[in-house]
Amino acid sequence: MAYIHERGDWPNLRWSDEILTKPLAEVRHKQGRLIGHMEAIGFRLRQEAVLQTLTEEVVKSSEIEGEALDKEQVRSSVARHLGMDIGGFVDADRDVEGVVEMMIDASRNYSQPLTAERLFGWHAAMFPAGRSGISKITVGAWRTAEGGPMQVVSGPIGRERIHYEAPEADRLDDEMTRFLDWFETAAPDPVLKAAIAHLWFVTIHPFDDGNGRIARAIADLALARAEGTAQRFYSMSAQIRTERKTYYDTLESSQKGGLDITPWLLWFIGCLGRAFDGADTVLASVLYKARFWESIAGQALNERQRKVINRLLDGFEGKLTNAKWATIAKTSSDTALRDISDLVQRGILVKDDAGGRSTSYSLAPRP
Repeated sequence: MAYIHERGDWPNLRWSDEILTKPLAEVRHKQGRLIGHMEAIGFRLRQEAVLQTLTEEVVKSSEIEGEALDKEQVRSSVARHLGMDIGGFVDADRDVEGVVEMMIDASRNYSQPLTAERLFGWHAAMFPAGRSGISKITVGAWRTAEGGPMQVVSGPIGRERIHYEAPEADRLDDEMTRFLDWFETAAPDPVLKAAIAHLWFVTIHPFDDGNGRIARAIADLALARAEGTAQRFYSMSAQIRTERKTYYDTLESSQKGGLDITPWLLWFIGCLGRAFDGADTVLASVLYKARFWESIAGQALNERQRKVINRLLDGFEGKLTNAKWATIAKTSSDTALRDISDLVQRGILVKDDAGGRSTSYSLAPRP
């Protein structure tokens, strides 16, 4: 079987403008409408939306690769990089900081050239210990031939399935030079450029690890250029995570197909449109949070109470119990109970129906 990069006319990728014209117009309309909506809500709320979006982007991009990052660490790291005071900052592990730094650089510095050195910096930030899990990898440089063929494999040992094999290491300098020159000089539709860049980069697979996350960061950079703004109001990675199986299936079929990548572009455009739709949820959450704080304006809350309420407003997973309050606020069980009882008396929290040892609390509905 010939992979796409083994074909004689690689990388002369092509597609059907006729097939793509309508879906592309529709997604560009959604894109413009979303940006317009966000510009109308004011700077503070836009910043809150950007914080939620970038947090999701970092967390979900890692989840796609099977890596779970601590969401609170990610959120705190993103907030620090954006210069936002969210209260209750938590320290972030170095690998979390590295992924955040890459995504922030891709979105905020979208006008800066994409170069090999910039990619090396992203890769080094993602793998500060020079390892992927327990395996030592080449960091901040293209992969070498020492590790053998770069293959995307699944399945148990002895029954592995090879989904894809990337170009040999001795081709990487030429392949990446060609890709980076194209990225900075070619002028297809900006949304198409993001989709093409994503596929092209993961097809080259130039690093020992982290290629998928870097490909998605490159796509985000291209989309930021298309929109002319560093503010991200939607998470492409969150939508890809939802469609993970289709994402990998479409990648695999494209990398084993010919140079006509219309099916990949159609999927990418559709996924982007669904990511725009998902941004409505972010906007609704941001507006609800703003209305909530306005409804209790003037009420004196301590820092612990503000911290936990913000956690609830940001999408707390599971039930809020006295023990969880004590853990989040880093306080004793007795102090947690006093904080909770105070908020219940003021009508800010309500006790859930289940009682006894499973007593839990929720935010009271606001008028």
